[in-house]
Amino acid sequence: MKKSKYLLILTGLLTILFGLCSSAWCTEIDSIIEVQKYNRSIHIMAMLIAGFGFLMVFVKKYGRSAVTATYLLVSISIPLYILIDGIGLFNGPAISEIDKLIFAEFAAASLLICAGAPLGRLKMGQYILLGLLFIPCYALNEWIVLGNGLNLIDAGSFKDTGGSIVIHAFGAVFGLGTIISMTTKKEFDQPIESDATSDRFSLLGSMLLWLFWPSFCAAVVKPELVPHTAINVILALSGATLATFFTTKALHNGKISAADIANAALAGGVAIGSTCDTAGFSAAFIIGIIAGALSTFGFAILQPKVESVLKGIDTCGVMNLHGMPGILGGIAAIFIVSGIDLGAQISGIGITILIAAITGTITGKIISVSGRRSVSYNDAEEFDL
Repeated sequence: MKKSKYLLILTGLLTILFGLCSSAWCTEIDSIIEVQKYNRSIHIMAMLIAGFGFLMVFVKKYGRSAVTATYLLVSISIPLYILIDGIGLFNGPAISEIDKLIFAEFAAASLLICAGAPLGRLKMGQYILLGLLFIPCYALNEWIVLGNGLNLIDAGSFKDTGGSIVIHAFGAVFGLGTIISMTTKKEFDQPIESDATSDRFSLLGSMLLWLFWPSFCAAVVKPELVPHTAINVILALSGATLATFFTTKALHNGKISAADIANAALAGGVAIGSTCDTAGFSAAFIIGIIAGALSTFGFAILQPKVESVLKGIDTCGVMNLHGMPGILGGIAAIFIVSGIDLGAQISGIGITILIAAITGTITGKIISVSGRRSVSYNDAEEFDL
């Protein structure tokens, strides 16, 4: 009887001890995962500040303005997104602090994409205004498409892990909406000039984005899927780079366009976003090839036609780098993700484009009321040179 009593006590003590150790072990694992996410969040921050910043200095007399605008856009978007999340304006699921930072960085990336469309035609203060108007619209779309907002799309049914649609396509279409009101006839006839130095800095920005893109797509995936996701992104970027090289030579009489290399080489990273954690390696490489060729074709052939229809200038060609490849990525998920909800995927793409187009157009009209630059694409109007 005594042995049974002691055995029960020992068993109870061991159970308690095992529970405490298990809890401590889980806490330690969670902490390691948080640190890994922090590392990826800093990679994303490098993309936002250095990658986007340098990519947009290709306008030869607008380099100081492009970098300063990048600082301002990042500095307004991250705090504003966290504030909106904190006050529960759009009721999303509870997430950790580091996840909150990463999602805020995603919003900042989408804003920078949007700002590339009217780049050079906004005053510095208007970039801040653009951020103030853009982030609530972005958060609204994110809530509807990913968070079951308004009960339109079931949470988790729309596949867009790396943001091909919610980040890239939304930012690009929103940017196109703004330029309808933010391009004057004088600006439409004004060339956007680059030179050897501005092209080199733009290529440097492209290289930084290329380098850290795997961290962008893998930022919030499950730890066991991080390696597969990273390899998929690298393969997609490689496919896009190769496709860009051959396509730009074909479309420019055997010559290479620096703008194509700096931009379209990144299109694979945009397009693989929706399926970065689920696609096979071959599919990722093929998606990259298609995205690179499509993006290069957009820069060389489609952009002048789109600008003519919109009566607006897309300075950075965001529709070619982020819009079309982003939509390609969202559609590719239909053929790649097993058991995908077809209705949810199509609805998510359509809703994103619709919200971005409407809110972007309204935002452009609001910003245009606040005045216009006297000289576009030039630092001299606002900088002490």
